[in-house]
Amino acid sequence: MHWLCRPVYSALCVVGLMATLTMTGCGQSTPDGVPTEIGYMPILPDAQLFVGMEDGSLADAGIAPKLLSFQNGPAMVQALASGQLDIAYFGIGPTMVARSKGADIQVVAANIVEQISFVAMGDLAPYFANGDPSTAFARFKADKGRPAKISTFPIGSVPQTVLQYWLQNSLHNDGQDLQLIYQGASQVQQSLLTGAVDGAAILEPVVSIAQKQRPEARVVASGAQMFKNQPGAVLAVRTAYIKAHPEIVEKLVAAHVKATQALNNQTPAAVDAVAKYVGGGRVPRDVIATAVAHSSGHFVADPHRIIKATQQMYDFQKRSGTLTADLDIPAMFEPSFYDQLSAGAGQGRTPGLAAAQDAR
Repeated sequence: MHWLCRPVYSALCVVGLMATLTMTGCGQSTPDGVPTEIGYMPILPDAQLFVGMEDGSLADAGIAPKLLSFQNGPAMVQALASGQLDIAYFGIGPTMVARSKGADIQVVAANIVEQISFVAMGDLAPYFANGDPSTAFARFKADKGRPAKISTFPIGSVPQTVLQYWLQNSLHNDGQDLQLIYQGASQVQQSLLTGAVDGAAILEPVVSIAQKQRPEARVVASGAQMFKNQPGAVLAVRTAYIKAHPEIVEKLVAAHVKATQALNNQTPAAVDAVAKYVGGGRVPRDVIATAVAHSSGHFVADPHRIIKATQQMYDFQKRSGTLTADLDIPAMFEPSFYDQLSAGAGQGRTPGLAAAQDAR
């Protein structure tokens, strides 16, 4: 396999700057709420955060947010491992890596499932449309005299893991026909639009942007086809924060569920919120609206929905060697805040709230 890695240094610089900060999320409340460092990526799978910021539900939960934007998961892992961030909206892959590096965080809600699709550009797409998809890359290489250049996120990320899972389990491809290029979200988008790569395993809104600006672009494998019920981004909270502020986490999860419903219903306010943050607010609203519509039904808050698939992803990464640490996947989840919401309001303390209070 041909490997070409392109680290995203801008995001890593953020970590360096963050080293001068102190963790304030477990401190005293202010009139504006509890100061809370929230890490996120400006991508669609983190949409619940954007809705919560704009509709005021995070403020209503008692959070005074300090938002820190990252370009990739590894940079967020470094931040968490160094003691930064109280709350993180990021992929389940980096969540597992962060846990393996000692970050005491737990997933309290899911964000989205089946978010990663494979987009083939003009030269590559016909090889999937005509003939056996499992031989598409080999036929492309034989005709073009070179391997197909494929872009995705860094090793250990959800897109990279899903790509490898699809290649190995669906196409039975050992990767010899590919040149893999690892990039951040904006770099993947640029590579697709400039024709620097032949395809990408990527998420919305990059899929919608590529299809709008490059009409020859085709989704040749949907999220379900690549990895059924693939877990995507999640809402993870530092355990110390859960213990210090269980009431806030309870309200945060409630706001998350509300935002998930708004996204699946494609409400104008939810689309506006996503458009403000995704891609730094530079993506046209109509493209964001299309991306949200394509993702409708895939926004999922229930953490139980992804536990089995997360175990499946972890087992695959262990076999592949991209994740070597021994992890207790069920212990990585704290679903009881969500469970109480599902049981109905007004039924007393949530189990998660009770456990956090008892631990004080």
